[in-house]
Amino acid sequence: MKTKKRHFGFFYKILRLFTVIHPGEAATALLLALNVFLLLTAYYIIKPVRSALILAGKGAEMESYLSAAIAVLLIFVVKAFSNIASRFPRQKLISWVTAFFVSNLVAFYYLSFSGISLETMGIIFFIWMGIFNVMVIAQFWGFANDIYTEEAGKRLFPLIAFGATFGGFVGSRIAGWLIKPIGLYQMMLVSGAILVICITLTLIIHRRELRRPQIQSSGRKDEHQGHDEAEYVGIEEEKPLKKGGGFQLLLKKRYLLYLAVFVLFLNFVNTNGQYILHHVVEEAAIEAVESGTAGDLDVKEYIGAFEAKFMMYFNLLAMIIQLFIVSRIFKWFGVRVALFILPCLALGGYFLVAAGASLSLITWVKVAENGTDYSLMNTTRHSLFLITTREEKYKAKAAIDTFFHRAGDVLNAVLVFAGTTYLAFSTENFAAVNVGLVLLWIIVGVLVFREHKRFSSKKA
Repeated sequence: MKTKKRHFGFFYKILRLFTVIHPGEAATALLLALNVFLLLTAYYIIKPVRSALILAGKGAEMESYLSAAIAVLLIFVVKAFSNIASRFPRQKLISWVTAFFVSNLVAFYYLSFSGISLETMGIIFFIWMGIFNVMVIAQFWGFANDIYTEEAGKRLFPLIAFGATFGGFVGSRIAGWLIKPIGLYQMMLVSGAILVICITLTLIIHRRELRRPQIQSSGRKDEHQGHDEAEYVGIEEEKPLKKGGGFQLLLKKRYLLYLAVFVLFLNFVNTNGQYILHHVVEEAAIEAVESGTAGDLDVKEYIGAFEAKFMMYFNLLAMIIQLFIVSRIFKWFGVRVALFILPCLALGGYFLVAAGASLSLITWVKVAENGTDYSLMNTTRHSLFLITTREEKYKAKAAIDTFFHRAGDVLNAVLVFAGTTYLAFSTENFAAVNVGLVLLWIIVGVLVFREHKRFSSKKA
C-alpha cells in the first residue's frame, strides 16, 4: 500500500514539472489531452493534402479567395450548430458532429476515383477543411471549458493544450512519411479512423465526469502535498443548452464582442502571413521542378513535402513552448498579459520581412508565429472563456472560433485581390500591411484585457 502511494505521488510530481495539478485531476486532464492530441493529429495528416490540392490546382490567390466562401457558409453552420446544441446533450452533439465529418472524409476518398479534376477537388476539399478544422476544435474546447472552473482551467489547460501541440507535431511527421508511399487521398481514410477514436474518448470522458464528484477547492492546505484539499460535490446529468444563437450572445456582452474582433485580427494577420509564405513556396516549387532540382517530386508533391516539413518545425516549437513556458506565463503574469506576447512577436517578424523578404526568412518568421500561436495564444484564447456561461462556452465560442476566425480570411482575400490586381503589391508590401494590422490587434487586446479584468473581479 505504501508503494502505491509513493508511486501515486511520484506521478504527480512529474506532472507538476509542467503545471499545478491536484490529486484526482490527472485522469480527466490526460484523457482530454489525448483526445485533442488525436484531433490535431487527424487534422495535420490531411492539412498537406489540402495545401497540395489547392496550390497545385489553383494557386495561392485562389486559397485566399475561397476563404470568403467558407466564412459565408459558417454563418449557416453556426446557426445549425446552435440549434442542435439546444436539442441534444453535449456527448451526442460532439459525437454526431465528428461522425458527420468522418463520413465526409470517406466520401472524398471515393470522389477521387470519379474522374473529378484536380482543380475542382482542391476547391471542394479546401472549403470543407475550412469548416472542419474550426468546428471540431471549437466544440472540443467548449467541452473542456464546461468541465472545469476558471481556477482549475487556468492550471490544467496548459497541460491539455500540450496534447494539441504534440498532435500537430506528430500529425505533420506522419503526413511527411505517408505522402509518397500511400498517396494524398488515402491519407483521408487514416484521418477518419483517428476521428472515430476521438468519438469514443469523448463518451468515456463524459461518463467519467458524470460518475465522478465535482471538485471544488476548500481553501485548506494539505500539509504533505502543498495544495488545496478538495471538496466533492455531486453533479447532475448534463442537459441540452437553452435556446438562442451564438451571434445573439455576442451582441449581448461587450466582452464576447471584443474577443470576436481580437480573433478576427489574429487570423487576418496569420492568414496574410500564410499567403506570403505560400506564394513564395509556389514559385520555388515551379522553379525547382523546371530546373530538375525537385528530385522525383512534381509541383504538388514538392509543395506537400515542404508543408509537412514546415509544420513539423513550428509544431516542435509549439510543443516546447506549451510544455515548459505556457503554465509559467499564466502563473507569473496571468492570462491577460499572455494576450500580448504573440502580437509583439508578429510585429517584429513582419517588420523584418517588410525590410527584405526571402523564403528562408519568411519560413522562420512563420515558424515562430505559428509556434507561439498554436501553443501560448491557443491556450490563452480558450482560457478566456472560463469566466463565461455554459451557453457562451458552446454557442458564442463556436461563433467566434468559426465565423470570426474565417472572417479574418475574408478580409485577407480582399487584401490579396486588391494587392495583386490593382496595387501590384510585392511580398514586402503585404508584410508591411501586417505590421499595421498587428498594431490594431494590440489595441483590441487592450479592450479584451479591461473587460476580462472587470468580469473576473465580479466573479471573485
